[in-house]
Amino acid sequence: MASEIPPPPISTALCGPHATMDCSAIAVLAGRPLHLNRGTSLNLDWIESVRVNTSAVERRAATLVTRRTVKKDWQIAWLLRAITCMDLTTLSGDDTDERVRRLCAKARHPLQDELIEKSGIAELQIQVGAVCVYHLFVETAVRALAGSGIPVAAVSTGFPAGLSPLQERIAEIKRSIEAGAQEIDVVITRAHVFGAQWQKLYDEIMAFKDACGPAHLKVILGTGDLLTLRNVGKASLVALMAGADFIKTSTGKEAVNATLPVSLVMTRAIREYAQETGMAVGFKPAGGIRTAKQSLEWLALMKEELGNSWLQPHLFRFGASGMLADIERQVEFHASGRYSAEHRHPMA
Repeated sequence: MASEIPPPPISTALCGPHATMDCSAIAVLAGRPLHLNRGTSLNLDWIESVRVNTSAVERRAATLVTRRTVKKDWQIAWLLRAITCMDLTTLSGDDTDERVRRLCAKARHPLQDELIEKSGIAELQIQVGAVCVYHLFVETAVRALAGSGIPVAAVSTGFPAGLSPLQERIAEIKRSIEAGAQEIDVVITRAHVFGAQWQKLYDEIMAFKDACGPAHLKVILGTGDLLTLRNVGKASLVALMAGADFIKTSTGKEAVNATLPVSLVMTRAIREYAQETGMAVGFKPAGGIRTAKQSLEWLALMKEELGNSWLQPHLFRFGASGMLADIERQVEFHASGRYSAEHRHPMA
């Protein structure tokens, strides 16, 4: 029988006047405070020990959409959380400065005033987690988001193929940071995974990490290209050891993007790494996530596999934009009893 999942708290405070744990912690797992990922040395024995039971992973992923439900007010609480964890993204060949400015306006104010008033959620001040654009539009996005607290993320390192020379990819990271990007989404060389060249993959990600400086490094594995869940698990672990702040499923340009089985393998790598090292790493599914219902599936995965700490934008992001319109329609139905037309909720 399906059971209700209570809504996540609107914030998870690790510090305060009555705090009993280390206030530098960014997450808690099984009662243990976790810290920012500083990376570790490359442990080849650990990587080679990775095993994935594909059938078991697929069965576990299937239960996420059958045995857990959220309804009514609780469903809206979860959908509002999904908005706060969204990287509102435009990565099209016909992007323009004006489109990016409109997207940033939507990021600041993702729900219509009338809908906010009807739902009684004005005090929550809902905003998205970040805006993600090509390097060319970083400065435009930074100006449009000034004063909002919303970070700008730039896709980099020869996105989406990741096959330009290493020094060019590193230079691209540095240019985006100079332009004001606070997060960098990088693409790995998938050939390193196919050849089990873990030292090369580790060194590549370490170079990206060094180039990022204080900016957050989000490592895109391109899981749709990696062929096996075992490859996904090993590549995830190497990225964690190399100091990634987030690991991300896809560029959104592959034939297969984010799936629940792939996400389960990646979140369990994050959990194992946290248990072994005491360091927390974020997770970002991207590509193909377009409906409010799908957002609930991934939020349930995070809650069950990693806990409430990973239901915050500093440790979980959706790489999606089209999903926001469907969430707005669900919120409007909850408030008014009527679904609005999708064209009433444009992105940009």
